[in-house]
Amino acid sequence: MQKRRPLVVGTHLFAILILLQLVPISAIAQKPAATAPSTTAASETRTAHALDLARTDPLNLYAFLARMPKGADLHNHLTGAVYAESWIRAAAEDNLCVDLATHSFFQSRSMTDSIPPQPVCGDGNIPAARANQDQHLYDALIDAFSMRNFVPSTGVSGHDHFFDAFAKFHGVSHVHTGEFLDEVATRAAAQNEQYMELMLTPPFDHTATIAKELGWHANRSFAEFRDQLFAKGLRDDIAIVRSNLDEAESIRRQAERCGDSNPAPACTVQLRYLYQVLRGFPPEQVFAQTLLGFEAASADSRVVGLNLVMPEDGYVSMSDYALQMRMVGFLHGVYPKVHITLHAGELAPGLVAYDGLCCHIRQAVEDAHAERIGHGVDVMYEERPYDLLKEMAAKHVMVEINLSSNEMILGISGKNHPFPIYRKFGVPVALSTDDEGVSRIDLTHEYVRAVETYALTYADLKQLVRTGVEHDFLPGPSLWREQDVFTRPVAACSAEFLGAEKPSANCAAFLKSSEKAQQQWELERRFRAFESTN
Repeated sequence: MQKRRPLVVGTHLFAILILLQLVPISAIAQKPAATAPSTTAASETRTAHALDLARTDPLNLYAFLARMPKGADLHNHLTGAVYAESWIRAAAEDNLCVDLATHSFFQSRSMTDSIPPQPVCGDGNIPAARANQDQHLYDALIDAFSMRNFVPSTGVSGHDHFFDAFAKFHGVSHVHTGEFLDEVATRAAAQNEQYMELMLTPPFDHTATIAKELGWHANRSFAEFRDQLFAKGLRDDIAIVRSNLDEAESIRRQAERCGDSNPAPACTVQLRYLYQVLRGFPPEQVFAQTLLGFEAASADSRVVGLNLVMPEDGYVSMSDYALQMRMVGFLHGVYPKVHITLHAGELAPGLVAYDGLCCHIRQAVEDAHAERIGHGVDVMYEERPYDLLKEMAAKHVMVEINLSSNEMILGISGKNHPFPIYRKFGVPVALSTDDEGVSRIDLTHEYVRAVETYALTYADLKQLVRTGVEHDFLPGPSLWREQDVFTRPVAACSAEFLGAEKPSANCAAFLKSSEKAQQQWELERRFRAFESTN
């Protein structure tokens, strides 16, 4: 930094200062720099210094990063984002039972004649509502539904416990989905998040049934199978997707008083959805559900893309992976406007055989046309990894980084995680939570972990946050002139202070035409507000 010279006020300088006082302050304050910065350099420097001071103390660091704008969480499974306490409450309201041997919920077949009626759970089981009076049961359920207090033991790894949790709280009614949306949005608002893409799987029983009836035939083309599924009424399930979202969003809006004069802060968090396809099932069901996901995204603007989920190391996931990527690639050609993000490379040596690490990320990018990759942990074990990294950078394929999840499930962290390698090769990356409820974390926790592990600067953090919003699946062009380069806005907004309350007419018209740019403008406003307080 250049040292400032001592201020010596002579006769001429004094006269100049007097003249400057005559210039209207607004004429100076409203003149933007050529690069249209989101904040002044001084406030950004102060904020960077504040981060350096905070990083010496984990508690101060968390408090600092909790306030910092974090933009978007783009890799977040709704069922995994809900905390165990909420599942217990919902199960009690649904009159579910607890299997005490496995600490799993199940639906009772009958109810007592008492008032209020109670589920008949059978020997060795207990109503879920009893957990509210039994602290030991309550604690055991939380531990079963999450990674809290988990210690690996013979035959039970972090990977196993993590994925087993989802089956344990299965059975809670979908009527609670709106409450769960409110939960994740409220937690996001408290951390200065503004946008989320939540993965969810609406009911698809009819689609699964007709897929099973038709069966899988290797000599039948994807196009033929698609036509047969349509003939059987697959599109009827789109109405179920729409009605489930309508119901859930209505409940969320009511809970957050979004129509009132004093709404909850969570109302400001924009939610969109990624249709989850369950890839651990037979190929006819996977294709049919993937087709339904593409159709739902084409019919409902709230569904902005799709993803394939379930453990990537599962037998079906591994053996059918290449086939599934071809399915997605075929449907991408039919529905080119539907966005695709895929779990790929959520693997590690030892979890599968080394030849199983060869090519999942490459196939997702090249065969399935994925625009984003979830996890991408095994990239350096892929064939020709450096060529793949360069290809991802050239295509601007973003990687959704889930640091805590990767350590809990795969045992990969620190120097063994490819996060620094992706950044070194210019592959766009952003932090996300994966399953914050099961992991017992939040997005701020992931930023703390990244700062402590990789010595990230404030400039690094802004790059990560802006990258997340740059790669959301909202419609419309980016605010930035060049993809993943956050220095020059588009021409319409080039003469603006980014995030200003009242942009010029040309800039306002551009923002109105692009939901993506609106979120980016809001992010710059939040950066200005945050940096002004440091």
